[in-house]
Amino acid sequence: MSSRLPPRPTSADPYLHTRRLTSRDRLLLSWLAEHYLLSTRQVTKALFPSGRSARLRLTLLHRIHAVDRFVDTAAADSAQYLYALGPLGLRLNRNAYHDPDNPAAKPPRSSRDRADRIVGSRKLRHLLGVNDFFTDLLAHARTNPHARLQRWWSEQHATDAYGAAGIQPDGHGIWTVGDSTVGFFLEHDNGTEPLGRVLAKLRAYERVTEFGPRYPVLFRVPSRGRERNLLDALAGTSAAMPIATAVQGTDPAGCVWTLTSEPGRLCHLHELPSDHGPYAATNPNRFVRRDPEPPTQQVDHPPA
Repeated sequence: MSSRLPPRPTSADPYLHTRRLTSRDRLLLSWLAEHYLLSTRQVTKALFPSGRSARLRLTLLHRIHAVDRFVDTAAADSAQYLYALGPLGLRLNRNAYHDPDNPAAKPPRSSRDRADRIVGSRKLRHLLGVNDFFTDLLAHARTNPHARLQRWWSEQHATDAYGAAGIQPDGHGIWTVGDSTVGFFLEHDNGTEPLGRVLAKLRAYERVTEFGPRYPVLFRVPSRGRERNLLDALAGTSAAMPIATAVQGTDPAGCVWTLTSEPGRLCHLHELPSDHGPYAATNPNRFVRRDPEPPTQQVDHPPA
């Protein structure tokens, strides 16, 4: 498809440029509906062969109001934008989550109102950190035909699905490499909470195992020191679900995960123990593996 920029819409038809959207564009918009925002770098590594091709396509999507964009003032690269749904993107994703700080807030009046809530959120850097984890997995899968991210759920989606147990994971995913499929709950730790508060979260994950899956809880921490302190605090702890740690900045698909039950050994993500739980009414979100999808990496994550 040509990257030539279309004229700005003058028609009263708000869906004028819908026909210009590719399946990859629609996938990106569905991610922005669930995960609020992505940076230029995250979009590039998840979906495009080069930064230039990503920037050209994102410029077009911005021009037709499919996305809004904002300069990432914390990034060293001045070309780094943060992208959220624009007016057209929000019309096509009416079930989009709309407030990262207050899920119960009234829906926004417009895409700009929604974007202002996101950019002004106290969780902004945390959201980007979580989304970096998942887009790293998508980038790995783009170069590995045997790997696939089959589910990518946001904090709000995972909380809605497993809220009976009281968990609020920063994300939930299903990762497949070959014949191995691992579900997980992500805790993206920036080192700002006392370890006691971090460890207290495990009680709710224990409750999940009573009726649902036994997925590993992944603590992704900012430094080796934080990881050592966390592993020391967890030493000797018995848990119904696996617990693993890794340091931010490493490839999450790689051999970087330390199981608290085996602190002397590193594992790949797909090697971690995982159980999808029973086929039962108490486990309605049980994962069932599907046939491979096209390379666009369509993942199971539309908002409920």
